[in-house]
Amino acid sequence: MSHPQLPSTEAAVVAIRETAAAHGRESRVTHDIGADHSTRRTAAGAFAVADPDGSLPHEAYVEIPGSPEVAIEVYSEGDVKIIVDGVEFHDIPRDSAPAFLTAVYTNRAFVKLSFLPPHQRLIVPLPGDETYKEVITSPTPTPWLSARAR
Repeated sequence: MSHPQLPSTEAAVVAIRETAAAHGRESRVTHDIGADHSTRRTAAGAFAVADPDGSLPHEAYVEIPGSPEVAIEVYSEGDVKIIVDGVEFHDIPRDSAPAFLTAVYTNRAFVKLSFLPPHQRLIVPLPGDETYKEVITSPTPTPWLSARAR
């Protein structure tokens, strides 16, 4: 499925905040701008603000409180890390972040129980053929996660 293009960290943050607001959720954003503040920029060198090409990398951290509690780290490389009630989804394309949130907030996300080996996975299906799955590592899942068990 084709996602709307989110060409920058700022565009992704706007889309994430709009999606959260559409589902009645408030959000808080922290911006980190410059290679000296970005978590993934080691090529710029110590105490450098810009990347070698002169650009300023921009990362953001979006917190969406409530149940489930969601946090999204938006990276300038075009991906995000989404944390839903402590379950971490790494390397999600930032263009997929709004659809991911929509799946969580419209109850399409669910927890699948497996017995061999015993574990639980949070599964977030997106429109089209995109589905994200992560193992729930917490020994005591949150009430939101427990309510989605199948």
